[in-house]
Amino acid sequence: MRYSLVANNQLRTFDSSEALIPWWSFTKTVLAAAALTLVEEGRVGLDEPVAEGPFTLRQLLRHQAGLADYSALADYHTAVARGDAPWAPEEMLQRLDASRLRYAPGAGWGYSNLGYLYVARLLERVTGLSLEDALRQRVLAPLGLTRVRLAKTPQDLQQVVMGAASTYDPGWVYHGLLVGPLEQACLLLDLLLDGHLIRGPLLAQMQAALRLGGAIPGRPWSAPGYGLGLMQGEVGPGLTLCGHTGVGPGSVVAVYRSQDGQNTATCAVFSAGGAEGPVEFEVVRHLRAALEGAGRVR
Repeated sequence: MRYSLVANNQLRTFDSSEALIPWWSFTKTVLAAAALTLVEEGRVGLDEPVAEGPFTLRQLLRHQAGLADYSALADYHTAVARGDAPWAPEEMLQRLDASRLRYAPGAGWGYSNLGYLYVARLLERVTGLSLEDALRQRVLAPLGLTRVRLAKTPQDLQQVVMGAASTYDPGWVYHGLLVGPLEQACLLLDLLLDGHLIRGPLLAQMQAALRLGGAIPGRPWSAPGYGLGLMQGEVGPGLTLCGHTGVGPGSVVAVYRSQDGQNTATCAVFSAGGAEGPVEFEVVRHLRAALEGAGRVR
């Protein structure tokens, strides 16, 4: 496993290979951050209905919009495994019966990649830019991250570490797939949660997590939750994680920050192959070691 670590805003250790990796669902955190910069500027209302349906941006970001998830379609996984060309977005929406809400917005919780497709469309609509340009303008450039880009075709993944999924087509990730160095994923989350992009009450709202039950077998979460584009919850005594895990064909990435008193640590771990549990446990191990080194966790 490769890892990168920032402790008290200082890069301590990093993946020196500079290799590009797929960020998978850590892309959701970047999409959420970009959307919240529009909220901060008053260009989008966090609690106003969006164009795609009777749900709000907050509900989309928190997976409470009532939407289904295309990853639940058996045909989706079959097509990806077969190496088929991605369905056109409208075909995917039709196959999913996407307009039929599975519960009233705000009345439940269900992880939905579709919801983040709608967030991506909102970003393009409000900014008048392509998704890649909007993410660069709103998040990547302000944070000084120059090696992150959106993969749109298989050719865009030729220099990316894809594990066993060497022929994967990123068009299957309908909300967009960012790729970049592991170190820059770590730095992005650390800077974001340190208030370098979104500030004050809005950043607090981003981190205010809806509790989602108890421990998850095989994973470190003892009290998991979800905020606005952020997985957040307890993983044991004295440690709360805030960030996101991403899983795709051939690899896993987990990027999380933890704080104890005035001390902070952010860790990103990438594994070619495997499941999310071992990668998250590795993040926890590095974060505990970093905070214990600061003399804060007992």
